This record gives sequence, C-alpha cells and structure tokens, in this order.
Amino acid sequence: MTHIDEAHIPNPTFAVASERPWRSFAKAISWRVVGTLDTFLLSFFIIKYFGSLFGMDAQTGDLDIAKTAGYIAITEIITKIIIYTSHERIWNRVRWGVVKTLKGARSETHIRSVTKMSTWRVLASLDTMLLALIFTGNLATAISIGGVEVFTKLVLYFFHERIWLRVKIGVDNAS
Repeated sequence: MTHIDEAHIPNPTFAVASERPWRSFAKAISWRVVGTLDTFLLSFFIIKYFGSLFGMDAQTGDLDIAKTAGYIAITEIITKIIIYTSHERIWNRVRWGVVKTLKGARSETHIRSVTKMSTWRVLASLDTMLLALIFTGNLATAISIGGVEVFTKLVLYFFHERIWLRVKIGVDNAS
C-alpha cells in the first residue's frame, strides 16, 4: 500500500484555490505590525550602539534615537503596505508551487514560500535602507539597518506565511 501525503499533492491539472484581494491587504497589515516592530528595534539598537562607529553624529539620548527609529518605522508602514500588497497580488497570479490537498484546501510548497520570502526581502530591505538613509543621513548606518534586518525578517516572514496558510478566510476553493 502506498502512503499519500495529504498535505502536499502537486498537480498542475487541479483547479487551485485563489485568494481574494482583501486577504492580501489583511496579510500586509499583519506583516506590517511584525515588521515595523522589528525595524524600530533594529534601528534603535544599531543607531545607539553602532551609529558612531559609522561616522554618524552622536545623538543626545535615547529619546532622540527612539524618534529617529520611530520615523523610519512609521514611514515604512505606508511604503511597505503598498509594496507588500503589490507583491502579494503578483504572487497570487503565479501558480508555481501552489497545491491542492486531498481535502480541496489551498496550500503551498515550502520552496514557493522560500522563493516568495526572498523576493519580498530584497524589495523590503532596499526600502528600509532608503528610509534609514533619509532619516539618519548616514549610508553606513542605513546599510547596517537594512543588512541586519535581512536575517531577522527572513525568519519572521517565513513563519508569517506558514501561519497565514492555516487561515482559510478569504480563500476561494476551486472545484
């Protein structure tokens, strides 16, 4: 008797479930909460402990550093929601790695999640670096903030995607 893994049955002839546009927006909002908190904390600690090593003018105290980190984090809420929603809509049209379980539910292969995570991370890190450059005026600090967040956000985003696969709201199961 052959064992069939019900979780992942790739078959390009299956009609696959699709996501509604508002689901992409909801995912963008949930990711922004996680991502913004991460950006704020990374920005704060890099500016505080490494900013002077990169030639950044010394800030007068933790409140000034928190303000700068806050400006980066708050501004990226808007830029990242726009970029993320567009990213989601593009990936929703790409059927590679989208599978249907035996129960008819939509799922994704791990390689799709990793590829999706990687394309998002490139776009998002470039955005963070640009915002950090605007608000700190220091290229080395901006690259450091964007560079460190690559690692923290890759892990956070992978788990964000895997959690959203369990949320069935806004998913139309095709017959």
